[in-house]
Amino acid sequence: MYHDFFGLREAPFRITPNTGFFFAGGNRGAILDALLYAISQGEGIVKVTGEVGSGKTMLCRMLQARLPEDVLGVYLANPSVSPDEILHAIAHELELPLPAGSGRLEVMQRLTAFLLDCHAANRQVVLFVEESQGMPIATLEEIRLLSNLETDRHKLLQIVLFGQPELDTLLRKPEIRQLRERITHSFTLAPLSANEIGLYLDFRLRAAGYKGPDLFGPAVVARIARASAGLTRRVNLLGDKTLLAAFSESSHAVAPRHVKAAIRDSEFAQGDAVGNRHGWALVAAALAALLLAGGAWWLSIRQAPPALVIGPAPDRGAAPAADAPVPAASAVPPAADTTQAGPVAAEAAAPAASTATSSASTQGLLAERLAATSAWLRTAGPDRASIQLMGSRSEEQFDRQLRSLSRQVNADQLFVIRTRAADRPLLTLLYGDFASRSEAQAAMGALPQALRAFSPNLRTVQGIRKEISASGS
Repeated sequence: MYHDFFGLREAPFRITPNTGFFFAGGNRGAILDALLYAISQGEGIVKVTGEVGSGKTMLCRMLQARLPEDVLGVYLANPSVSPDEILHAIAHELELPLPAGSGRLEVMQRLTAFLLDCHAANRQVVLFVEESQGMPIATLEEIRLLSNLETDRHKLLQIVLFGQPELDTLLRKPEIRQLRERITHSFTLAPLSANEIGLYLDFRLRAAGYKGPDLFGPAVVARIARASAGLTRRVNLLGDKTLLAAFSESSHAVAPRHVKAAIRDSEFAQGDAVGNRHGWALVAAALAALLLAGGAWWLSIRQAPPALVIGPAPDRGAAPAADAPVPAASAVPPAADTTQAGPVAAEAAAPAASTATSSASTQGLLAERLAATSAWLRTAGPDRASIQLMGSRSEEQFDRQLRSLSRQVNADQLFVIRTRAADRPLLTLLYGDFASRSEAQAAMGALPQALRAFSPNLRTVQGIRKEISASGS
Protein backbone atom coordinates (compact mmCIF):
# COMPACT_ATOMS: atom_id res chain seq x y z
CA MET A 1 0.00 0.00 0.00
CA TYR A 2 2.70 2.49 0.99
CA HIS A 3 5.44 1.15 -1.29
CA ASP A 4 5.21 3.77 -4.05
CA PHE A 5 4.72 6.54 -1.48
CA PHE A 6 8.12 5.82 0.10
CA GLY A 7 9.85 4.79 -3.13
CA LEU A 8 10.01 1.06 -2.33
CA ARG A 9 10.02 -1.71 -4.91
CA GLU A 10 8.78 -4.32 -2.41
CA ALA A 11 7.61 -4.73 1.17
CA PRO A 12 10.59 -4.12 3.52
CA PHE A 13 9.21 -5.71 6.68
CA ARG A 14 7.62 -9.01 5.74
CA ILE A 15 7.88 -11.61 8.51
CA THR A 16 8.25 -14.45 5.98
CA PRO A 17 11.99 -15.24 5.85
CA ASN A 18 13.62 -13.85 2.69
CA THR A 19 17.36 -14.41 2.45
CA GLY A 20 17.69 -11.20 0.42
CA PHE A 21 16.84 -9.34 3.63
CA PHE A 22 19.27 -11.18 5.92
CA PHE A 23 20.75 -8.73 8.42
CA ALA A 24 24.32 -9.60 9.39
CA GLY A 25 24.34 -7.26 12.40
CA GLY A 26 23.46 -8.24 15.94
CA ASN A 27 26.06 -11.02 15.64
CA ARG A 28 23.88 -12.84 13.07
CA GLY A 29 26.54 -12.78 10.37
CA ALA A 30 29.20 -14.06 12.77
CA ILE A 31 26.94 -16.90 13.92
CA LEU A 32 26.21 -17.84 10.30
CA ASP A 33 29.93 -18.03 9.55
CA ALA A 34 30.52 -20.09 12.69
CA LEU A 35 27.73 -22.50 11.73
CA LEU A 36 29.21 -22.97 8.27
CA TYR A 37 32.56 -23.70 9.88
CA ALA A 38 31.03 -26.19 12.33
CA ILE A 39 29.28 -28.01 9.50
CA SER A 40 32.48 -28.12 7.46
CA GLN A 41 34.19 -29.89 10.37
CA GLY A 42 31.47 -32.56 10.38
CA GLU A 43 31.72 -33.34 14.08
CA GLY A 44 28.94 -33.77 16.63
CA ILE A 45 25.65 -31.92 16.95
CA VAL A 46 25.24 -28.13 16.69
CA LYS A 47 22.57 -26.21 18.64
CA VAL A 48 21.09 -22.74 18.01
CA THR A 49 18.62 -21.22 20.47
CA GLY A 50 16.71 -17.96 20.56
CA GLU A 51 13.41 -16.48 21.68
CA VAL A 52 10.31 -16.69 19.50
CA GLY A 53 10.78 -14.20 16.66
CA SER A 54 14.53 -13.75 17.11
CA GLY A 55 15.36 -14.86 13.55
CA LYS A 56 16.13 -18.58 13.86
CA THR A 57 14.23 -19.52 10.70
CA MET A 58 15.92 -16.78 8.68
CA LEU A 59 19.30 -17.98 9.93
CA CYS A 60 18.40 -21.57 9.02
CA ARG A 61 17.38 -20.49 5.49
CA MET A 62 20.60 -18.53 5.06
CA LEU A 63 22.61 -21.49 6.29
CA GLN A 64 20.97 -23.76 3.71
CA ALA A 65 21.52 -21.18 0.97
CA ARG A 66 25.22 -20.89 1.80
CA LEU A 67 25.97 -24.61 1.92
CA PRO A 68 28.70 -25.74 -0.49
CA GLU A 69 27.59 -27.76 -3.50
CA ASP A 70 28.94 -30.98 -2.00
CA VAL A 71 26.70 -30.64 1.09
CA LEU A 72 23.13 -31.95 0.96
CA GLY A 73 20.72 -30.30 3.40
CA VAL A 74 17.65 -32.01 4.88
CA TYR A 75 15.07 -29.73 6.52
CA LEU A 76 12.51 -30.78 9.14
CA ALA A 77 10.06 -28.04 10.15
CA ASN A 78 7.84 -30.08 12.50
CA PRO A 79 9.80 -32.68 14.48
CA SER A 80 7.12 -33.25 17.14
CA VAL A 81 6.72 -36.87 16.05
CA SER A 82 7.54 -40.33 17.35
CA PRO A 83 10.98 -41.93 16.87
CA ASP A 84 9.73 -44.12 14.00
CA GLU A 85 8.06 -41.15 12.31
CA ILE A 86 11.22 -39.02 12.48
CA LEU A 87 13.13 -41.67 10.50
CA HIS A 88 10.37 -41.84 7.88
CA ALA A 89 10.33 -38.02 7.69
CA ILE A 90 14.08 -37.90 7.02
CA ALA A 91 13.82 -40.69 4.44
CA HIS A 92 10.96 -38.83 2.74
CA GLU A 93 12.99 -35.58 2.53
CA LEU A 94 15.88 -37.55 1.01
CA GLU A 95 13.43 -39.18 -1.45
CA LEU A 96 14.56 -42.67 -0.48
CA PRO A 97 12.45 -45.44 -2.07
CA LEU A 98 10.73 -47.36 0.72
CA PRO A 99 8.11 -50.11 0.45
CA ALA A 100 4.75 -49.34 2.03
CA GLY A 101 4.67 -50.20 5.71
CA SER A 102 8.47 -50.24 6.11
CA GLY A 103 9.50 -50.69 9.73
CA ARG A 104 12.11 -48.81 11.71
CA LEU A 105 14.89 -51.31 10.99
CA GLU A 106 14.39 -51.22 7.23
CA VAL A 107 14.25 -47.40 7.18
CA MET A 108 17.44 -47.20 9.21
CA GLN A 109 19.19 -49.63 6.86
CA ARG A 110 18.14 -47.65 3.77
CA LEU A 111 19.19 -44.41 5.41
CA THR A 112 22.57 -45.79 6.47
CA ALA A 113 23.22 -47.15 2.96
CA PHE A 114 22.35 -43.76 1.45
CA LEU A 115 24.68 -41.91 3.84
CA LEU A 116 27.51 -44.33 3.05
CA ASP A 117 26.98 -43.74 -0.67
CA CYS A 118 27.14 -39.98 -0.09
CA HIS A 119 30.34 -40.38 1.91
CA ALA A 120 31.90 -42.48 -0.85
CA ALA A 121 31.02 -39.70 -3.32
CA ASN A 122 32.62 -37.09 -1.01
CA ARG A 123 29.21 -35.60 -0.21
CA GLN A 124 28.14 -34.50 3.24
CA VAL A 125 24.57 -34.66 4.58
CA VAL A 126 23.25 -32.16 7.13
CA LEU A 127 19.94 -32.43 8.98
CA PHE A 128 18.34 -29.12 10.04
CA VAL A 129 15.69 -29.51 12.74
CA GLU A 130 13.50 -26.49 13.59
CA GLU A 131 11.37 -26.10 16.73
CA SER A 132 13.33 -28.92 18.32
CA GLN A 133 12.25 -27.87 21.81
CA GLY A 134 8.96 -29.61 20.95
CA MET A 135 10.54 -32.99 20.26
CA PRO A 136 9.61 -35.83 22.61
CA ILE A 137 12.58 -37.16 24.59
CA ALA A 138 12.32 -40.50 22.77
CA THR A 139 12.62 -38.69 19.43
CA LEU A 140 15.61 -36.72 20.67
CA GLU A 141 17.18 -40.02 21.63
CA GLU A 142 16.61 -41.22 18.05
CA ILE A 143 18.41 -38.09 16.84
CA ARG A 144 21.32 -39.03 19.11
CA LEU A 145 21.46 -42.50 17.60
CA LEU A 146 21.52 -40.98 14.11
CA SER A 147 24.52 -38.89 15.17
CA ASN A 148 26.32 -42.17 15.95
CA LEU A 149 26.31 -43.17 12.28
CA GLU A 150 29.93 -42.81 11.25
CA THR A 151 32.95 -44.33 9.56
CA ASP A 152 36.22 -44.78 11.40
CA ARG A 153 37.02 -41.09 10.74
CA HIS A 154 33.89 -39.17 9.81
CA LYS A 155 30.29 -38.66 10.88
CA LEU A 156 27.84 -39.68 8.18
CA LEU A 157 25.18 -37.19 9.29
CA GLN A 158 25.68 -33.70 10.70
CA ILE A 159 22.77 -32.39 12.81
CA VAL A 160 21.83 -28.76 13.56
CA LEU A 161 19.08 -28.21 16.15
CA PHE A 162 17.19 -24.89 16.17
CA GLY A 163 14.96 -24.21 19.14
CA GLN A 164 13.59 -21.83 21.72
CA PRO A 165 15.28 -21.49 25.16
CA GLU A 166 13.09 -24.34 26.37
CA LEU A 167 15.38 -26.63 24.37
CA ASP A 168 18.18 -25.92 26.86
CA THR A 169 15.81 -26.81 29.70
CA LEU A 170 14.91 -30.05 27.96
CA LEU A 171 18.55 -30.96 27.39
CA ARG A 172 19.32 -30.55 31.08
CA LYS A 173 17.14 -33.54 31.92
CA PRO A 174 19.21 -36.53 33.13
CA GLU A 175 17.61 -38.96 30.71
CA ILE A 176 18.86 -36.98 27.70
CA ARG A 177 22.38 -36.25 28.96
CA GLN A 178 23.98 -38.47 26.28
CA LEU A 179 22.61 -36.17 23.57
CA ARG A 180 23.70 -33.08 25.49
CA GLU A 181 27.27 -34.36 25.69
CA ARG A 182 27.39 -34.79 21.90
CA ILE A 183 26.65 -31.10 21.25
CA THR A 184 29.96 -29.65 20.12
CA HIS A 185 28.85 -26.07 19.31
CA SER A 186 26.09 -23.94 20.88
CA PHE A 187 24.94 -20.52 19.66
CA THR A 188 22.38 -18.07 21.02
CA LEU A 189 20.50 -15.41 19.04
CA ALA A 190 20.29 -12.52 21.49
CA PRO A 191 17.70 -9.74 21.07
CA LEU A 192 18.91 -6.73 19.09
CA SER A 193 20.02 -3.61 20.94
CA ALA A 194 18.43 -0.24 20.16
CA ASN A 195 21.42 0.75 18.04
CA GLU A 196 21.24 -2.56 16.12
CA ILE A 197 17.51 -2.06 15.58
CA GLY A 198 18.27 1.29 13.95
CA LEU A 199 20.72 -0.43 11.64
CA TYR A 200 18.24 -3.23 10.97
CA LEU A 201 15.37 -0.92 10.03
CA ASP A 202 17.50 1.13 7.67
CA PHE A 203 19.04 -1.99 6.11
CA ARG A 204 15.64 -3.54 5.40
CA LEU A 205 14.35 -0.30 3.86
CA ARG A 206 17.33 0.04 1.54
CA ALA A 207 17.22 -3.65 0.63
CA ALA A 208 13.64 -2.95 -0.50
CA GLY A 209 14.81 -0.11 -2.75
CA TYR A 210 14.55 2.96 -0.52
CA LYS A 211 17.07 5.67 -1.48
CA GLY A 212 16.06 8.71 0.56
CA PRO A 213 17.26 10.11 3.89
CA ASP A 214 16.88 8.08 7.06
CA LEU A 215 13.19 7.47 7.81
CA PHE A 216 13.52 6.14 11.35
CA GLY A 217 15.16 8.70 13.64
CA PRO A 218 16.56 7.99 17.13
CA ALA A 219 13.30 8.75 18.96
CA VAL A 220 11.33 6.45 16.65
CA VAL A 221 13.93 3.68 16.96
CA ALA A 222 13.94 3.99 20.76
CA ARG A 223 10.16 3.44 20.90
CA ILE A 224 10.34 0.45 18.55
CA ALA A 225 13.20 -0.99 20.62
CA ARG A 226 11.21 -0.78 23.84
CA ALA A 227 8.05 -2.24 22.34
CA SER A 228 9.74 -5.04 20.39
CA ALA A 229 12.10 -6.25 23.15
CA GLY A 230 14.71 -6.54 20.40
CA LEU A 231 12.95 -9.40 18.56
CA THR A 232 13.21 -9.05 14.79
CA ARG A 233 9.70 -10.35 14.07
CA ARG A 234 8.23 -7.68 16.31
CA VAL A 235 10.51 -5.05 14.79
CA ASN A 236 9.20 -6.04 11.34
CA LEU A 237 5.58 -5.80 12.46
CA LEU A 238 6.12 -2.42 14.10
CA GLY A 239 8.16 -1.10 11.16
CA ASP A 240 5.38 -2.05 8.74
CA LYS A 241 2.60 -0.57 10.87
CA THR A 242 4.63 2.60 11.53
CA LEU A 243 5.09 3.27 7.82
CA LEU A 244 1.40 2.56 7.27
CA ALA A 245 0.49 5.11 9.96
CA ALA A 246 2.73 7.74 8.34
CA PHE A 247 1.27 6.93 4.92
CA SER A 248 -2.27 7.35 6.25
CA GLU A 249 -1.33 10.96 7.10
CA SER A 250 0.43 11.43 3.73
CA SER A 251 3.55 12.17 5.76
CA HIS A 252 7.09 11.29 4.70
CA ALA A 253 8.22 12.31 8.19
CA VAL A 254 8.00 9.21 10.41
CA ALA A 255 7.37 10.43 13.94
CA PRO A 256 6.99 8.87 17.41
CA ARG A 257 3.21 9.25 17.18
CA HIS A 258 3.22 6.84 14.25
CA VAL A 259 5.06 4.27 16.35
CA LYS A 260 2.55 4.75 19.16
CA ALA A 261 -0.24 4.01 16.69
CA ALA A 262 1.64 0.90 15.52
CA ILE A 263 2.10 -0.32 19.09
CA ARG A 264 -1.60 0.18 19.86
CA ASP A 265 -2.44 -1.89 16.79
CA SER A 266 -0.13 -4.76 17.83
CA GLU A 267 -0.92 -7.62 20.17
CA PHE A 268 2.38 -7.90 22.00
CA ALA A 269 1.95 -9.03 25.60
CA GLN A 270 3.09 -6.27 27.91
CA GLY A 271 5.62 -7.35 30.51
CA ASP A 272 6.06 -10.84 29.05
CA ALA A 273 9.03 -13.07 29.77
CA VAL A 274 11.11 -11.56 27.00
CA GLY A 275 10.43 -8.04 28.12
CA ASN A 276 11.26 -8.86 31.73
CA ARG A 277 14.54 -10.49 30.75
CA HIS A 278 15.75 -7.83 28.37
CA GLY A 279 13.74 -4.69 29.12
CA TRP A 280 16.31 -2.81 31.19
CA ALA A 281 19.11 -3.52 28.74
CA LEU A 282 17.00 -2.29 25.83
CA VAL A 283 15.95 0.88 27.64
CA ALA A 284 19.57 1.68 28.41
CA ALA A 285 20.55 1.04 24.81
CA ALA A 286 17.67 3.19 23.57
CA LEU A 287 18.77 6.10 25.76
CA ALA A 288 22.28 5.75 24.42
CA ALA A 289 20.95 5.88 20.87
CA LEU A 290 19.09 9.12 21.63
CA LEU A 291 22.36 10.76 22.64
CA LEU A 292 23.96 10.14 19.26
CA ALA A 293 23.73 13.17 16.98
CA GLY A 294 23.35 13.46 13.21
CA GLY A 295 22.67 10.83 10.63
CA ALA A 296 25.43 8.53 11.89
CA TRP A 297 23.46 7.24 14.88
CA TRP A 298 23.11 4.00 12.90
CA LEU A 299 26.84 3.33 12.67
CA SER A 300 28.27 0.70 14.99
CA ILE A 301 31.97 0.57 15.72
CA ARG A 302 31.70 -2.91 17.22
CA GLN A 303 30.93 -4.64 13.96
CA ALA A 304 30.87 -4.01 10.23
CA PRO A 305 27.18 -3.27 9.51
CA PRO A 306 25.41 -3.59 6.19
CA ALA A 307 25.85 -0.60 3.87
CA LEU A 308 23.61 2.30 4.84
CA VAL A 309 24.75 4.83 2.28
CA ILE A 310 23.23 8.27 2.51
CA GLY A 311 23.52 11.10 0.06
CA PRO A 312 23.74 10.96 -3.73
CA ALA A 313 22.93 7.69 -5.45
CA PRO A 314 26.12 5.80 -6.32
CA ASP A 315 27.32 5.18 -9.83
CA ARG A 316 25.73 1.84 -10.77
CA GLY A 317 26.90 1.41 -14.31
CA ALA A 318 25.39 4.47 -15.95
CA ALA A 319 27.21 5.88 -18.96
CA PRO A 320 30.29 7.75 -17.70
CA ALA A 321 30.09 11.51 -17.83
CA ALA A 322 32.94 13.66 -19.04
CA ASP A 323 35.75 14.02 -16.54
CA ALA A 324 35.28 16.89 -14.16
CA PRO A 325 38.15 18.68 -12.43
CA VAL A 326 38.88 17.13 -9.05
CA PRO A 327 39.40 19.52 -6.15
CA ALA A 328 42.01 18.47 -3.62
CA ALA A 329 40.58 16.66 -0.61
CA SER A 330 40.82 18.95 2.38
CA ALA A 331 42.87 17.71 5.30
CA VAL A 332 41.08 20.11 7.64
CA PRO A 333 37.33 19.43 7.45
CA PRO A 334 34.56 21.70 8.71
CA ALA A 335 33.19 21.24 12.20
CA ALA A 336 31.14 18.11 12.68
CA ASP A 337 27.47 18.50 11.78
CA THR A 338 25.34 17.75 14.80
CA THR A 339 21.88 18.38 13.33
CA GLN A 340 19.32 15.62 13.07
CA ALA A 341 19.31 13.78 9.75
CA GLY A 342 16.13 13.21 7.80
CA PRO A 343 12.68 14.81 7.97
CA VAL A 344 11.89 13.88 11.57
CA ALA A 345 14.27 16.39 13.14
CA ALA A 346 11.51 18.31 14.89
CA GLU A 347 10.02 15.13 16.32
CA ALA A 348 13.22 13.32 17.27
CA ALA A 349 15.69 16.02 18.23
CA ALA A 350 18.27 14.68 20.68
CA PRO A 351 21.03 16.41 22.67
CA ALA A 352 23.91 17.20 20.33
CA ALA A 353 27.07 15.19 20.83
CA SER A 354 30.13 17.14 21.76
CA THR A 355 32.19 18.41 18.83
CA ALA A 356 35.34 18.62 20.92
CA THR A 357 36.75 15.52 19.29
CA SER A 358 35.87 16.64 15.75
CA SER A 359 39.12 18.44 15.04
CA ALA A 360 41.11 15.69 16.69
CA SER A 361 39.50 13.08 14.43
CA THR A 362 40.99 14.77 11.36
CA GLN A 363 44.49 14.14 12.64
CA GLY A 364 46.10 10.87 11.63
CA LEU A 365 44.41 8.22 9.54
CA LEU A 366 41.39 10.18 8.26
CA ALA A 367 43.52 13.13 7.11
CA GLU A 368 46.06 10.73 5.61
CA ARG A 369 43.42 8.86 3.59
CA LEU A 370 41.79 12.12 2.42
CA ALA A 371 45.14 13.32 1.10
CA ALA A 372 45.95 9.95 -0.47
CA THR A 373 42.53 9.86 -2.15
CA SER A 374 43.04 13.36 -3.56
CA ALA A 375 46.38 12.31 -5.06
CA TRP A 376 44.84 9.13 -6.48
CA LEU A 377 41.95 10.97 -8.13
CA ARG A 378 44.31 13.51 -9.73
CA THR A 379 46.26 10.80 -11.57
CA ALA A 380 43.93 7.81 -12.01
CA GLY A 381 42.40 7.10 -15.39
CA PRO A 382 38.63 7.77 -15.70
CA ASP A 383 37.81 4.08 -16.23
CA ARG A 384 39.56 2.87 -13.10
CA ALA A 385 37.18 1.65 -10.42
CA SER A 386 36.79 1.21 -6.67
CA ILE A 387 34.29 -0.44 -4.34
CA GLN A 388 32.03 1.83 -2.28
CA LEU A 389 31.38 0.58 1.25
CA MET A 390 29.48 3.14 3.31
CA GLY A 391 28.90 6.83 4.00
CA SER A 392 28.28 8.99 7.06
CA ARG A 393 27.53 12.59 7.92
CA SER A 394 29.24 12.29 11.31
CA GLU A 395 32.99 12.76 11.00
CA GLU A 396 33.69 11.37 14.46
CA GLN A 397 31.79 8.12 13.82
CA PHE A 398 33.29 7.81 10.32
CA ASP A 399 36.80 8.21 11.75
CA ARG A 400 36.16 5.44 14.28
CA GLN A 401 34.81 3.10 11.61
CA LEU A 402 37.79 3.87 9.40
CA ARG A 403 40.21 3.05 12.21
CA SER A 404 38.34 -0.17 12.96
CA LEU A 405 38.54 -1.34 9.34
CA SER A 406 42.19 -0.34 9.01
CA ARG A 407 43.03 -2.93 11.65
CA GLN A 408 41.45 -5.65 9.50
CA VAL A 409 42.59 -4.70 5.98
CA ASN A 410 45.45 -2.78 4.37
CA ALA A 411 44.73 0.87 5.12
CA ASP A 412 46.44 1.91 1.87
CA GLN A 413 43.48 0.36 0.04
CA LEU A 414 40.94 2.58 1.87
CA PHE A 415 39.94 5.82 0.13
CA VAL A 416 37.79 8.65 1.48
CA ILE A 417 35.90 11.31 -0.47
CA ARG A 418 34.25 14.39 0.98
CA THR A 419 31.07 15.65 -0.70
CA ARG A 420 27.80 17.28 0.29
CA ALA A 421 24.28 15.86 0.23
CA ALA A 422 21.15 17.88 0.97
CA ASP A 423 23.55 20.77 1.64
CA ARG A 424 25.24 18.82 4.44
CA PRO A 425 28.75 17.29 4.60
CA LEU A 426 29.09 13.64 3.66
CA LEU A 427 32.08 11.31 3.96
CA THR A 428 32.17 8.17 1.79
CA LEU A 429 34.52 5.21 2.18
CA LEU A 430 35.84 3.21 -0.80
CA TYR A 431 38.08 0.17 -1.00
CA GLY A 432 40.67 -0.70 -3.65
CA ASP A 433 42.01 0.71 -6.93
CA PHE A 434 41.17 -1.47 -9.94
CA ALA A 435 41.96 -1.12 -13.64
CA SER A 436 38.34 -1.59 -14.72
CA ARG A 437 34.80 -2.25 -13.51
CA SER A 438 35.11 -5.94 -14.43
CA GLU A 439 38.27 -6.27 -12.33
CA ALA A 440 36.55 -4.52 -9.43
CA GLN A 441 33.53 -6.79 -9.83
CA ALA A 442 35.74 -9.86 -9.59
CA ALA A 443 37.51 -8.44 -6.53
CA MET A 444 34.19 -7.66 -4.84
CA GLY A 445 33.39 -11.37 -4.71
CA ALA A 446 36.61 -12.03 -2.82
CA LEU A 447 36.39 -9.19 -0.30
CA PRO A 448 37.39 -9.85 3.31
CA GLN A 449 34.48 -10.62 5.61
CA ALA A 450 34.94 -7.26 7.32
CA LEU A 451 34.05 -5.54 4.02
CA ARG A 452 31.47 -7.96 2.57
CA ALA A 453 29.11 -7.09 5.41
CA PHE A 454 28.64 -3.60 3.92
CA SER A 455 26.79 -4.87 0.80
CA PRO A 456 29.29 -2.97 -1.41
CA ASN A 457 28.75 -1.52 -4.90
CA LEU A 458 31.08 -0.36 -7.69
CA ARG A 459 32.19 3.19 -8.49
CA THR A 460 34.25 4.49 -11.42
CA VAL A 461 36.83 7.24 -10.97
CA GLN A 462 34.91 9.30 -13.52
CA GLY A 463 31.70 8.92 -11.52
CA ILE A 464 33.49 9.83 -8.28
CA ARG A 465 34.95 12.95 -9.88
CA LYS A 466 31.55 13.98 -11.14
CA GLU A 467 30.02 13.58 -7.67
CA ILE A 468 32.75 15.64 -6.01
CA SER A 469 32.46 18.37 -8.65
CA ALA A 470 28.67 18.49 -8.43
CA SER A 471 28.79 18.86 -4.65
CA GLY A 472 31.24 21.77 -4.84
CA SER A 473 33.49 20.13 -2.25
